[in-house]
Amino acid sequence: MGKVHVSAERTINAPAETVFGYVADFKQHHPRFLPPAFSDFEVESGGLGAGTVTHFKLTAGGRTRGYRMSVTEPEPGRVLAESDTNSSLVTIFTFVPQGGDCLVRISTSWDGAGGVGGLFERLFAPRAMRAIYLDELERLNAYASEQAGAVA
Repeated sequence: MGKVHVSAERTINAPAETVFGYVADFKQHHPRFLPPAFSDFEVESGGLGAGTVTHFKLTAGGRTRGYRMSVTEPEPGRVLAESDTNSSLVTIFTFVPQGGDCLVRISTSWDGAGGVGGLFERLFAPRAMRAIYLDELERLNAYASEQAGAVA
């Protein structure tokens, strides 16, 4: 059994504090740029940044699994972490200012299964999850552009 890691990043055409606000607002903004791989997304408590608890289903590689995530802000305004309350899975969103834009990195790690199943998990899960994260980042960029247009 080994650690499984997956990550994806993209420049978002909006200031870092704005993008962080979209990702950290689990009630109003966050659900609007989730890819179809995420379903049944609900906020259990909180809703804005640290202290929020959400649950949802994620379908990747033909498998659907439920998650219950607890949100923290290890570096407020810069790093947001979601930890699954039922497993070792942790997803970290990192926001790096780049002039008027923002580099967003989504990285997830978890303790993989052992044996042959674990081998397949380590080979295929990162590829499937990376595709989902790239889709999410594209949607986040489009959402940020829409919001900027709505304000202008």
